[in-house]
Amino acid sequence: MLRRSIRYLLVLACVFTLAMPAMAAELQLTGVRLDTCNEEEGGQPDFKRPMGATCYVLRGEVENPGRKPIIDTDVYARILDASGEPVLQNRTRVGSIGDVQPGIQPFAVRLTVPAGTPGPFVVKNAKARGFSAPVRTRVADDEDDLLPLERQVAVN
Repeated sequence: MLRRSIRYLLVLACVFTLAMPAMAAELQLTGVRLDTCNEEEGGQPDFKRPMGATCYVLRGEVENPGRKPIIDTDVYARILDASGEPVLQNRTRVGSIGDVQPGIQPFAVRLTVPAGTPGPFVVKNAKARGFSAPVRTRVADDEDDLLPLERQVAVN
């Protein structure tokens, strides 16, 4: 009976070792700022009155202190308007920056803000979170699953 239990525990240990789930990783963001989009990034021309939404880009640098890439990285932040109200209602996830290689790299995420939202804007609690291994099936050359508008944003 004891031998059977030990065997069972060894088999379980092997299964858990081989089927390690992807671990979530928190990444540091620095120099985070919110800029208006330029024409190449999908910026809209100025109108005499607001039309519906305004294009902004959240930019900064992301640091991956590890030796391996962080996969499927999302950026989270609270963006507040001049009165301290959230600009993006009911969400803190602002977008995806794909995979982050080891070291420090610039990032950019395109946002649409309801027109007429009073600025200046304040960015708080900016962070990035990804995984140590893929958490879903990927197709080769999918440009890191970025949306077409996200691909247009310059990372500088």
